[in-house]
Amino acid sequence: MDGLTYALTAVTTPSTVLAAAGGVLWGILGGALPGLSPSIAMALLLPFTFDMSPLAAIIMLTGVYIGAEYGGSIPAILIRTPGTNAAAATVIDGYTLHQQGRGGEALGLSLVAGTIAGLVGLICLVLLTAPLSALALYFKPPAYFALAFLGLSIIAALSEGSLVKGLIMGVIGLMVSTVGTDPLSGVTRFTFDEPDLLGGIDYIFVMLGVFAVAELMSKVAEKDGGDGGITKTVARVKLPSLQKLWELRRAQAIGTAVGIIEGPIPGAGGTVAAFLSYNETKRWSKTPEKFGNGSEEGVVAPEAANNAVTSSALIPTLSFGIPGSNSMAILLGGLLIHGIQPGPMLLSSRPDLVYGLFGGLFMSNIFMLIFGLLVLGPAIWLVNRPKPYLTAGIFMVVLSGIYVINQSLFDFWIVLAAGIIGYGMRLLKFPVLPLILGIVLGYMVESNYRRSLLLTNGEHRVFFENPLSLGLLICAGLIIGMAILSEIRRFRRSGVEVHG
Repeated sequence: MDGLTYALTAVTTPSTVLAAAGGVLWGILGGALPGLSPSIAMALLLPFTFDMSPLAAIIMLTGVYIGAEYGGSIPAILIRTPGTNAAAATVIDGYTLHQQGRGGEALGLSLVAGTIAGLVGLICLVLLTAPLSALALYFKPPAYFALAFLGLSIIAALSEGSLVKGLIMGVIGLMVSTVGTDPLSGVTRFTFDEPDLLGGIDYIFVMLGVFAVAELMSKVAEKDGGDGGITKTVARVKLPSLQKLWELRRAQAIGTAVGIIEGPIPGAGGTVAAFLSYNETKRWSKTPEKFGNGSEEGVVAPEAANNAVTSSALIPTLSFGIPGSNSMAILLGGLLIHGIQPGPMLLSSRPDLVYGLFGGLFMSNIFMLIFGLLVLGPAIWLVNRPKPYLTAGIFMVVLSGIYVINQSLFDFWIVLAAGIIGYGMRLLKFPVLPLILGIVLGYMVESNYRRSLLLTNGEHRVFFENPLSLGLLICAGLIIGMAILSEIRRFRRSGVEVHG
């Protein structure tokens, strides 16, 4: 009953309602811009949440995530350009339906399927968060260290491209997290007598650099196709009937189930869920020959999957403090800048925040349904602006957000440096997520590692005497071992001989 009270308070408080509405609206518009992923849209808005209450800030960020997943389907269906990576699966049948004069129907199917899946995913989030948080009593410094180490190993092992590159970026992130003041002794480290570094390098600036600024640099480097005018295509959202939804219940169920399962898995996310649900729906469909030729099931399944992920992905982030995707890493940063430490103790220490967030997620899904009917025209207009205008506008938002935080020019240099590094990482195909996770989880790793050693006067046996930490370290070892084996197989398939 207390949880229900907190949720009802959230949905009736003007500040949280406005935060949910604003986040969803920006998410839809941001998701409709090709290349502006949900994580980048969240990163752009992150600095503007500093002066907000913690609950309103987190609701706004999750609203951006939810809105962006739907917004990505708008250009995917109408101009064959996925606004987000997860919307790439929607292009296959969504654009074909649009060519057949049924673009409004495809948009309606995407909107309703995503809303239903988001609400079902929210129910799973509510049911699973409390049982997982009950493990809080068993977590001590060794277990917290092992948990953070597990998070780093999972992200590095499942990072795109090379395992070695993922591990390298994770270590670099850990190194960056040590800049500033020692968490236990108070001694300054790697500050080079620069007062602005006494507080360390804020991961918010690194996120803005490697996500937003690096993306802008990539867009500037791309060749302009010269098609900057407004599209001639006009479409209106046409909501499906109840009968139509009943006919598509199989695709809806498969997409929702796959999204809920894939969401908590670090490194998977909406893209994997969308394509997997598309394939499974085609496998179980009574008319598989329609897939690729304008199948309604081919739109419903991936859209249900990537919207179900938006709720289920919060489970490990809230319960264990381990984000499994770029978007969840941004959300974790939002929690930390407001002094909220996610993990097993979060539900018991801040039940108002957790249950208020559940209420905010419900509002965000409803706002997605409302705004999805209203903002199609502006979204399509925005998508088709000339690239220089879009790039300049987004860069203005980034610079404004940076200045809002500390009114410091030093922060600009940090963000620009991170952007240059992020752009270089893209060119060399180094994954970004391990770097971010290394910075975000660095304090948790170091502080709990050193506290654990203090318990036994420097004896590392403390990590193996605690059953929970031992189990987590074994899981981390297994994951890294499996990743190494997978890497060896990949080299062998590519004809590279591996020794030792």
